[in-house]
Amino acid sequence: MPPIQDHPLRFQLSNELHARPFPTLTTASRAVFLALKHRHVAGVDAVQADIDHLIMLLDRYGAAHPQPGATHYFGKLGKHRLKWERHTEFVTFTLLVDGLSDRAFDAADFALFPEDWLAAAPGLRITSCLLRIEPQQDAGIIREKLSEWFVRESLAASSVLDSSGVIAGDFHIDEAGHSRFALFIADGVGQGRIGRILQRLFEIETYKANSMLGLAKSRELSKRMGPLDFELTQLMGQMQTNGDDAVGQLDELLRISAELEALQAKTSFRFGATGAYEAIVNQRIQALREVPWEGRQTLAEFMMRRFDPAMRTVKATQARLETMSERAVRASQLLRTRVDVDRSAQNQKLLESMNKRADLQLRLQQTVEGLSVVAISYYAVSLASYLLYPLTGVTGTTKELLSAGVTLPVVLIVWWMVRRIRGHSQE
Repeated sequence: MPPIQDHPLRFQLSNELHARPFPTLTTASRAVFLALKHRHVAGVDAVQADIDHLIMLLDRYGAAHPQPGATHYFGKLGKHRLKWERHTEFVTFTLLVDGLSDRAFDAADFALFPEDWLAAAPGLRITSCLLRIEPQQDAGIIREKLSEWFVRESLAASSVLDSSGVIAGDFHIDEAGHSRFALFIADGVGQGRIGRILQRLFEIETYKANSMLGLAKSRELSKRMGPLDFELTQLMGQMQTNGDDAVGQLDELLRISAELEALQAKTSFRFGATGAYEAIVNQRIQALREVPWEGRQTLAEFMMRRFDPAMRTVKATQARLETMSERAVRASQLLRTRVDVDRSAQNQKLLESMNKRADLQLRLQQTVEGLSVVAISYYAVSLASYLLYPLTGVTGTTKELLSAGVTLPVVLIVWWMVRRIRGHSQE
């Protein structure tokens, strides 16, 4: 009996679920994170450019290359470890460094990425982060460090994963151009759990940054939507008060509708991606199972106050654009209906005019036929009289009586012939 056949994608799809393992870290280490957004539309060229850029970095340290068409990579990079992931719009580099530097969040850590390699990047930096991982200490010491490292007004700090550690960050960009996160790990927490916390923090920062692109697009779009909304409202008002120029109004509506459709086409991907990124941010925060630390706001509270309003603005802009497009479509349909009704009325008047003309032509034709009968009869009676005049001597009648006797039969014959000719022409 032949063996059962596997679907050609079975193993590929199964391995995809395990393709991006969490890194492992010790309680005294650092991480440098970089996310680059594609300069142009993602495609085959962008994929190859990302892989070539990764290989350029690996060759600096003599590290092994990734598999062809890879979407992720994890391996040694000199004394450190590199985790690389490629996504639809961006690629991420996470450099894991053992040990702590003397200076917290030292900008020199980012120098592990060579300057010329950064300059040759095929994308633009969407975010970069420095993460410091320390053993959990006395609350007073942690409080002092947080006060030194972060901006107090926007600092978020919470205990995560059932008191596995304390995370902190202010989501600001420091003088060197990086965001900062601190992680204080409790005793006995495994390296795998530390890696999961690190991964979720970097994902929150990355997807938050990409989500905010939707806010920038919304603000840019609102500058044009305002005038379009005014034009549409004004035009709909003219439809109610002035229906004489329906064709011109319809042309204006079609122009507005076309521009609204173009705006929707240009922003549909960005707004859709923003919604997806927002959902990922909220999911990653929920996965941390936060508990407030020392009365500080949690990451969830920070996002509720700062991030959620931005996302609501994006959704409101998207809804407004869809509503305006629907209004323009409905107005166009109403105006088309008015134009069709006006044309139907004009056609009705034209048909009535044509009917009147047909009646006049019929009457004229009947008049002409009557006159034709008279004229033909006159000449026919004259001819018949001339033919019958010789009989006057035989019959003893006068010419006048003979002409009178011939007139009626001739008129009847002429009338019958004209009717017969008319009947054949109508057939």
